[in-house]
Amino acid sequence: MPQTWMITGANRGIGLAIATELLRRGDHVIAAARDPQAKALAELAAAYPGQFTPLALDVTSDASVAAAKEALAGRAIDVLLNNAGLYGPRDHQSGLDVDFGAWREVFEVNVYAPLRVAQAFLSNVEAGNGRKIATISSRMGSLGANPGNALIYRSSKAAVNMTMVVFGNAVRSSNVTVLLLHPGWVQTDMGGGGADITPAESAAGLIRTIDASGMAETNSFRDYKGEKIAW
Repeated sequence: MPQTWMITGANRGIGLAIATELLRRGDHVIAAARDPQAKALAELAAAYPGQFTPLALDVTSDASVAAAKEALAGRAIDVLLNNAGLYGPRDHQSGLDVDFGAWREVFEVNVYAPLRVAQAFLSNVEAGNGRKIATISSRMGSLGANPGNALIYRSSKAAVNMTMVVFGNAVRSSNVTVLLLHPGWVQTDMGGGGADITPAESAAGLIRTIDASGMAETNSFRDYKGEKIAW
């Protein structure tokens, strides 16, 4: 039976690849982006008119999230995927030299926004059959990896892990599964052309992992193959 997925940051990279794969298999996709009329989304809308819903959403804006929530009032969502993310500057991300303004901006997108979106659309997820909320994190947020660079990005992913685990515990009694997922090192604008895998490979693995997950996996931190990652 077709599912309905809502994906933030669906206009490019991993988000676009996931949306495309889901549409190909017959699911319905709510593609949230700051510019829902972006070329890539317009092409999907034309190709899958009965399955595709573009949605204007700036995940950093309370007003935008509220407007999107109103637009989707009463619509069930099986899987909510927090995919929108920001790396920050390539420099000034060390323990001895950090751009504090950029750090705040990255936390707004990578930490505050996933919870803002999850809270706003929780009732939609509770009305669905899938009842899953997944957030794209990163292996770079693992404290067990003993990191030594990329302070801004790493700290944001460690923080969103904790944030969503606390949220996951809060919604456990409602049987809503909460997942934290590392997409792999992907050939996107963020990952670069020398990364290990394509967006399509990452998307396929993430979809399989989410499909196979339930309450037994809630609050888990795994990669796109479903393998556990140390916190």
